[in-house]
Amino acid sequence: MGMIAVPTATSAPRLFWSQFQRELVSVVRSKEEALNPLLFLFLAISLFALGAGGDPEVLQNIAPAIIWVLVLLANMMSLEGLFRRDYEDGTLEQLILLAEPGFVPVLAKIAAQWCVSGLAMTLLAPIAGLILFLPSTVLPTLMITLLLGTPALSLLGAVGAALTVGLRRGGVLLAILVLPLYVPVLIFGSSAVIQHMDGIGTQAQIYWLLAITMISITLAPFLVHAALKISVEQ
Repeated sequence: MGMIAVPTATSAPRLFWSQFQRELVSVVRSKEEALNPLLFLFLAISLFALGAGGDPEVLQNIAPAIIWVLVLLANMMSLEGLFRRDYEDGTLEQLILLAEPGFVPVLAKIAAQWCVSGLAMTLLAPIAGLILFLPSTVLPTLMITLLLGTPALSLLGAVGAALTVGLRRGGVLLAILVLPLYVPVLIFGSSAVIQHMDGIGTQAQIYWLLAITMISITLAPFLVHAALKISVEQ
């Protein structure tokens, strides 16, 4: 694995793009990393549908909460390996200590993770909604909330993944660290869909999701970079 060093800040876009491509190629070579969260999402949704006896009224009322909770958990599944492979082969140390600015490759890794998890689940959300008997008129709102909220899940989750990357069994600790951060996104995302179903405006929830994501984009890459530096230097 060759070293990755970027001497000047002007080449930051090039560094981001090269790291982003590298991550996507890595996912293509290891398809289970991208497919497992999606399989979990639809298997769990199918089990909920079976558990409710296929009652459309029951499923429709709880569908927004089911979808958002399962998207949250599926996203968390893909976070544990976000930095671990690079940590084990030494690539992560090169990226963190040699790349300049250091947060750029971190942001690229998170963006690639979101594309194969959050974005993929957003595009497949209408199928999940129809399985749970959501009205077709609600599906655009569901997709908008997922599109705005899932980047925050990836960014906030990456902070927990960075803190636990050096631990052999960090999955439980990752969940403990990340789940409290996910609660606002879950509340605003699911309540927006529920309020749309009730004929109530959803602008406030959508603005809150956008605000949380913007704050996460601003702060999370630096927090992740600092946490990874601590992990690789130990």
